[in-house]
Amino acid sequence: QVQLVESGGGLVQAGDSLRLSCAASGRLISSYTIGWFRQAPGKEREFVAARTWSGDSINYADSVKGRFTISRDNAKNTVYLQMNSLTPSDTAVYYCTATNKWGTIATMSQYDYPYWGQGTQVTVSS
Repeated sequence: QVQLVESGGGLVQAGDSLRLSCAASGRLISSYTIGWFRQAPGKEREFVAARTWSGDSINYADSVKGRFTISRDNAKNTVYLQMNSLTPSDTAVYYCTATNKWGTIATMSQYDYPYWGQGTQVTVSS
């Protein structure tokens, strides 16, 4: 079993930065891939970024490449999503997820992730 707790959301202006945190706990967490997804009002949930715990495999959605960075702090069992140059289109509830389904592949499919955090709201004003 894996537990995930997100934090760091908030209200920012366009062009600002924000860092989301995902504190992960559970057995063998280092064998898991951690992903971030988001869901805007009236829209389907979409992939944002994912990385294996080792960092051997990292993927980003095209819409965030070059602006967002996913990283982890091994000592704190925490994965971060650094978000720069935010735009109103980044407004959404952001979810941290975990899976050990594909081992060394940072899957981008939400259906591969059985563990989800409660979500944190990110609002970017224009």
